[in-house]
Amino acid sequence: MGADVSTATNTAARAEGPDRAADAAPELSCYTANLVAYLEAERPDAADRLADAIALAVRTDLPDGRLAFRHHARIDTDGPDGPLVHRGAARWADALAGLRHESALRGRVLAVANTRHVPWSPAHGRSAVSHWVLLERARGHGDRWRVTDRFAALLPDGEQLPYSGVLDDDELRRLLTPVGELPYHNRARDVHALGGALELPEPGHYGWLAREARTAERPPAGRWLTDPLDVLRFLAARLGEDPAALAAHADDLWAASRHQRHRLDSLVRRGRTPAPPADAAAHSWGELPRSLRFAATSAERGRPRPGVVAKAFEDLIDAMTALQREAPTR
Repeated sequence: MGADVSTATNTAARAEGPDRAADAAPELSCYTANLVAYLEAERPDAADRLADAIALAVRTDLPDGRLAFRHHARIDTDGPDGPLVHRGAARWADALAGLRHESALRGRVLAVANTRHVPWSPAHGRSAVSHWVLLERARGHGDRWRVTDRFAALLPDGEQLPYSGVLDDDELRRLLTPVGELPYHNRARDVHALGGALELPEPGHYGWLAREARTAERPPAGRWLTDPLDVLRFLAARLGEDPAALAAHADDLWAASRHQRHRLDSLVRRGRTPAPPADAAAHSWGELPRSLRFAATSAERGRPRPGVVAKAFEDLIDAMTALQREAPTR
């Protein structure tokens, strides 16, 4: 039996430093930060390719008023080995065999961790949601695994820093503990994490991603808003009038904020849009999740703040309108 994963990974963090996993990693979600890390082996410009693919879309025709979000188009489909798909297994032995097989073929594999069992996560021991990590066989460490997590963010429960460490199979098993059944909005994030709707493993199964021979892509199901300003106007109305939707989807807008700011930063850095309007839009995107979280917390205490929601979206719509007028990039 391996050492407790918290002891093993914290030791590794002290030995290597919590920020050694990624130098100047872009501020993204746990999905896209580690997707970029995975793709960089074949496409060193993966971060900029993601920036070019970022486009917020929202599905509006789901039952019971549910919403689903897409943050970007797929950037994993043009590799020589085909696109990524989800794989799963009920038994750890089968999952471990799948991880070993994929890492042997590609040199690396994205795996689905459980934040409750991620020692470097502020959610450690508190809450369980899916969290992607990058696995490689650790050179010079026998059959152990190199675990890399590029995700970095200041979260409500605390700060998470990028991480790199070495785990044995038992420690990896704990890290990848299945999260079980999730609320709809959490599962929808997993479904659309790669930019299209993918079939997920059964709840309670270990999960990872593998390359698969290319098949014909199906058009997205349902009715989606894709025009940037239409999306923002729809969300302003919906989240302003529905505190439950605001509580469920504040994190989706937090992720959108990070992705949109990454896109704007990339465009400015590559000289594809002027800095002043992009900086103003990036500032408004940064303020949006702060305002929405304040409004959601206030609503939970019995004091809805629709005016706060409306003002945050109004400022963002104005900034994005100015950006489109001065520097149309789409």
